[in-house]
Amino acid sequence: MTIEKIKVLDQITATENGTILFREATRIVEDGVQLSETYHRSSLAPDDDLTDVPASVAAIAAVVWTPEVIAAYKAAQVEVV
Repeated sequence: MTIEKIKVLDQITATENGTILFREATRIVEDGVQLSETYHRSSLAPDDDLTDVPASVAAIAAVVWTPEVIAAYKAAQVEVV
């Protein structure tokens, strides 16, 4: 009887304003049969610090977060306040 805890990044979404949403699934598996699955969701705004972010999320941020996207996001935040 082998029990494993497996973490996988199973969703990454880039929204229209450049926000990146990602979900990590934690699966408990016994002898190849999944017993449970829980989720942890996170989000990143354009120009957030990417330290300790999964590499695949950082790679998408590098593509999505153009200088224009970052400037537009920051301008929209000023308008809201």
